[in-house]
Amino acid sequence: MMRKQQKLSSGLSDKVRKSKAAPEIQKNPFEVKINRKKFDVLGRKSKHDVGLPGVSRSRANQKRKDTLLKEFRLKGKNNRFVDRRFGEYDSQITPEEKILQRFTLERQRTHDRKDMFNLNEEEELTHYGQSLAEMEKMTDVIDSDSDSEEKGLLSAELTASHFGGGGGLLRMKSAGDEDEQHKHKSRQELIEELIIKSKQEKRERQTQKEEAQVLTEKLDQEWRSIQNLLAHKTPKAERKEELDKPKMEEYDVMVRELGFEMKAQPSEKLKSSEELAREERLRLQTLEADRLKRMMGDAEGESAQTHTHFSADDINDGFILDGDERKTLAYKDGKWNIEEEEDEEGGEEEHETGAEDEDEEDDDDGEEDDDGEDDDGVNDDGDLQSDEEEEDQAAEEEEVCEEAAVRDEEQRRAVQEAARAELPYTFTAPESYRDLQSLLQGHSSEQQRLILDRTITCHHPSLASGNKAKLQRLFGFLLEYVGELSSQNPPDLRTVNLLIPQICSLCQLFPEAACKAVQMLLSDSAHSMEETLEVKGRAPMPDLDMLVLLKITALLFPTSDFRHPVTTPAFLYISQALSKCVVVSLEDACKGLILCCLALEFVSLSKRFFPELMNFLLGLLHLTVPDKSNTGYAVLSPFRQQGKNCDLLVLTDPSASQSWNRKPVSLHTAVRCPAEREHCRLSLVDSCLDLVKRCTSLYQDLPSYSHIFQPIRTLLLNHLPVALYPSCTQDLHREILDAIPEKPSQHAPLVFKKKKPIPLKLFTPKIVEILDYGKKRGNTKEEKERERLKHKHKREFKGALREIRKDTRFLAREKLSDIMSRDSERKRKVKELFGSLANQEGEWKALKRKKRK
Repeated sequence: MMRKQQKLSSGLSDKVRKSKAAPEIQKNPFEVKINRKKFDVLGRKSKHDVGLPGVSRSRANQKRKDTLLKEFRLKGKNNRFVDRRFGEYDSQITPEEKILQRFTLERQRTHDRKDMFNLNEEEELTHYGQSLAEMEKMTDVIDSDSDSEEKGLLSAELTASHFGGGGGLLRMKSAGDEDEQHKHKSRQELIEELIIKSKQEKRERQTQKEEAQVLTEKLDQEWRSIQNLLAHKTPKAERKEELDKPKMEEYDVMVRELGFEMKAQPSEKLKSSEELAREERLRLQTLEADRLKRMMGDAEGESAQTHTHFSADDINDGFILDGDERKTLAYKDGKWNIEEEEDEEGGEEEHETGAEDEDEEDDDDGEEDDDGEDDDGVNDDGDLQSDEEEEDQAAEEEEVCEEAAVRDEEQRRAVQEAARAELPYTFTAPESYRDLQSLLQGHSSEQQRLILDRTITCHHPSLASGNKAKLQRLFGFLLEYVGELSSQNPPDLRTVNLLIPQICSLCQLFPEAACKAVQMLLSDSAHSMEETLEVKGRAPMPDLDMLVLLKITALLFPTSDFRHPVTTPAFLYISQALSKCVVVSLEDACKGLILCCLALEFVSLSKRFFPELMNFLLGLLHLTVPDKSNTGYAVLSPFRQQGKNCDLLVLTDPSASQSWNRKPVSLHTAVRCPAEREHCRLSLVDSCLDLVKRCTSLYQDLPSYSHIFQPIRTLLLNHLPVALYPSCTQDLHREILDAIPEKPSQHAPLVFKKKKPIPLKLFTPKIVEILDYGKKRGNTKEEKERERLKHKHKREFKGALREIRKDTRFLAREKLSDIMSRDSERKRKVKELFGSLANQEGEWKALKRKKRK
């Protein structure tokens, strides 16, 4: 086995050696490459070679190895020493001069290095033109505590205490106290004397300043009194000169006025929406904390007494009387007014009166004792009387205190009840629709709007990461809540109207989430209508909640777009409802008119033709016609020419028009028709005619305008009982007939032709001037030579670039091979080291086992 392994390894090594050796190029006739020339050109060198592929490339690489690679290996290497000493290669200088010059240069270099940070004492250093030596004397020190003109002056004692290290204080001696010269004072006593002196100097300066101010004011008053006496009249000659002065031009006057105008002051920085939301939430949180304190009865907290620190230089001239309850004297009708004080401090006055009585009794007792005229029986009676008065006074004080306590307790309870009844300022975002119901139910419309405002403010998306998802869910919950309010009997439309701004603000914050929520509601309603149509063959009119949702859609999203992800489905839903939902009652007719108003609002900007709208208005007007035979117009679904519910809007009482007053149709009519059905019919007919008039003004620019409104004109002119309606409705009827032309237009509507028209033949030739034919060549010999040299330069330039790129790739390959060889050598050495360490570890373990044995 060992011999076989040796043979195998020797065979592999031979193969490796053969592969590493340079391959011999054999001349195979089938591998010879021949580049044939198409034709011979005189004077042109032939570039066509005959040989094996890759031979020229190997020769170029060998040439690069001989030249470029050698230069790369020798790059940055020197094999000679150059003596750079001064005058080494100058034969004109003697050796002694060379040595002296070298010594001088060496000394100069060392001196420059050492003298770099040495300052010359002879030069005067300055700062902003002032000498630093003068500035070090500190003669211009500003004393911030003094307000007088003598600023910057420090006393000798203060200078010695602060800048003398304290030694100067110990050496100070008072000139006035000669007897105490030999007494030793402590440092604390010296500091206290210094403080007293500084305060005294400060008081003197303040007194001088006040006296100077008083004298200045007195002098000003005296000057005003004699100023009028010093007024003198100007002589006539000077007056004439003043009159002869030219007047200022308007431009100069305007310039002076502009100079005296107020300059524009910078305004506060405009805050971003995030900053405004953060400030509003902080305000609401503060108000909520205040409300909770009032609700718990902790509104009036005890003020903690803070101790103020007084410095050593304080002279106690800025004191403020805190808690001074002394009252000012007030006079009324020439007398001192003390009624208010008696009302407010009745208990205290009684107490003071009792004390004064006791003082008087004590004084009387003292006098009686001095005189010795009163006996013991009288003193006993006085003591009993004073005891009874004290007991009565104490009882009265207790009653007053109890009344005050009861009054305070009642006031505190009233404040707590008011705080409990007050609406909270912060709310948590509802996580489900039931949470929103519990949050809003039991509150008025204004309170519900305020709750939503505060909820949105406290959960602005910029305040926390999870607020965005909470407000997106809140938008869907609000749409459901608005639908629930609209479905009530009677519907709470006032609350719905107040909640619309909050829905709009949420839609502006999250347009994509609002789009998905409205799309979901529209698709659910459309699917339910389709299922009803498949089962029953007809569908009822949409409820009021769906009509409110369509109105909200028109407010939130643009209706003039050609295609929109929300308004286009809403537009299709309205067209489906107008063409599929039947009218069987006055409530259905009212709902249909609401849908017509919404459809007209959807197309008011784009002026898009709405055929379902025109058909529904024609059908509603058909319900007002008593005789439906030979009408001259056709009625389409969901209406029928004759049958049940076709006389829904026919008036049965002609006298009802006299008591009817025009007013818009209320949304409550869509839920429940009022008791006066004739008045309801008149209102519906009037609203229908008003919609027809608006349609005529909207579509009057259409080419087929007269064809569209011709059936309605026929109905209004021949079949509508106008005489039974009020005068305002008759005027509206007349305006519509005037707006619609009597005869339709004779021209056919515009359509595309079936074939493209063939253009006429043009016999005039198209002339195009060609200035250059083929390559541009020079005419003269110099131009031809210039063109030849330019062409040759271009060719040589491209060849040089190509060779440079090849040289760069060759050097990159060599660098990579060097790196790989170094890495392989390092890996080999590392493996050898690890192997030697493993052998040492094995030997050490073997020795350890032997020792154990």
